Amino acid sequence: GQKRNVLFICIATIGADLRIVWCSSNSDTINYYPHDGGQCIDRDEMFVMTVVGSALRRTARFSSAYRRSVHVPLSSSRFTHLRRSQFSQVEADDVRYFENILTPSRVLSDEDDVAPHCTDWLKLCRGTGSVVLKPTTTQEVSDIMKHCHARNLAVVPQGGLTGLVGGSVPVFDEIVISMSLMKNIVKIDPLAGVLVCQAGCVLQTLEEAVAGHGMTMPLDLGAKGSCQIGGNVSTNAGGIRFLRYGSLHGNVLGLEAVLADGSIVDSLSTVQKDNTGYDVKQLFIGSEGTLGIVTSVAIATPPKPKATTVCFVGCHSYSDVLKTFMSAKHSLGEILSACEFLDNTAVSVVERNLGLKSPLDTSYPFYVLVETSGSNSRHDEEKMTSFVEAGSSFENGVLASEPSKMDAIWKIRESVAEAMMHEGVQIKFDISLPRDCLYDIVDELRTRVGANVVSCLGYGHIGDGNLHLNVTSREHNKELVDAITPFVYEWTAKRNGSISAEHGIGLFKPSYMKYSKSAAAISIMRSMKASLDPKGILNPYKVIPPTA
Repeated sequence: GQKRNVLFICIATIGADLRIVWCSSNSDTINYYPHDGGQCIDRDEMFVMTVVGSALRRTARFSSAYRRSVHVPLSSSRFTHLRRSQFSQVEADDVRYFENILTPSRVLSDEDDVAPHCTDWLKLCRGTGSVVLKPTTTQEVSDIMKHCHARNLAVVPQGGLTGLVGGSVPVFDEIVISMSLMKNIVKIDPLAGVLVCQAGCVLQTLEEAVAGHGMTMPLDLGAKGSCQIGGNVSTNAGGIRFLRYGSLHGNVLGLEAVLADGSIVDSLSTVQKDNTGYDVKQLFIGSEGTLGIVTSVAIATPPKPKATTVCFVGCHSYSDVLKTFMSAKHSLGEILSACEFLDNTAVSVVERNLGLKSPLDTSYPFYVLVETSGSNSRHDEEKMTSFVEAGSSFENGVLASEPSKMDAIWKIRESVAEAMMHEGVQIKFDISLPRDCLYDIVDELRTRVGANVVSCLGYGHIGDGNLHLNVTSREHNKELVDAITPFVYEWTAKRNGSISAEHGIGLFKPSYMKYSKSAAAISIMRSMKASLDPKGILNPYKVIPPTA
């Protein structure tokens, strides 16, 4: 029950003399050796040591140990309508069984080891799980689930912990099944354009692996450095390449999953055409681990573009954003691979908190990022140049084809979520809307929240009509959340939009499912859950709307 204490130490030698500066994560004291700053340390040395000490102090404050000590309210206290279901509790015999099938090193039960797996990335959800299991094979996952099914123990599958709706952490004391060690790449087939891998493979690792074979992943996310492909598939993640390659429902050719009772569903086909009855794999794409645990994936990997160009332009109105998108569609055609937009507030938050700079010298109410990907650099750059030069809906565009410059432009777009976390607690909405009214909700919500929040901003994938609407408050404000959430979802429903474009439902949105799904559709979902997981042990309290 004690807080972990981490020491941060800097050791240096000046000639034959030793200088040490240290501090701990549980104290504000900076320590020096020699400690008295006496004759053996001159003024310049002491100044340097003081600067080093201050740097160590800042490091300690932002260390993982320190962050874990920052209190995140329990999900059970925030979502007061939830009650723990009649699941069994983990006992010593259960832990011994897991250690027997996994080895003790892959069964985490120490409080400090378990804690990071119980809190979400946004620091909005925290469970009280006591055990984390780290299987390396599908069979081990099966053995785990057979035991949990027999003992009526609830579990939560966990990938890279980059989800934004609280779907991958315990609500109460569920067992965490971390897929992080299931990271083998089974096969890369350049002829078929297919990758087969385990669910714990990190997306960026897969991108680098297939790039060596002249291919690319059909999915690209800002969290690609830590998100895992099993979590991507389980949440049907969208991302910035959706405009070019479509959703994972089309790109996943096959998968392997473990059901609640430990049964293994082997649908790991790599063929592109298979019209034999029900497409069973689709049940697990986007079901967020509530119907089964995805353990392996076969995914289509298209040829890697030989030429990529990015442009970043400023627009004076949202109407100009729409005109720019339409111009890009018609002018760039088959090489258009991404079209993103940001409002001025989003770019300002990135500049203010992360030290990044907009590539444009002038500030604009809106910005549009356009990317092309093709096979002929001269042809593609000529088309992009013509698009920029002919543009009447934007001005002051910047073109880039060098990787470092393109990365710098993309960094602005991909860093918005991180930058907002520096200013307070996030209230995030991930909605799909008709493009002509997509930004209206941002203006209406700003008027509604007024000066009671730090910021209210909008950005997202204008290419597929996906808006990321974000409100930042200085601290968690239940009254604010309860006031604006129904308003946003009702507004979205009236325009035939979706309350979740790509982030999923998780813990945050089951009660609002009615705004996007009919009663008949929800009834079918409940029937599927009851059939595949009659005890309800797979990721309970998530996705399925609660019964009245």
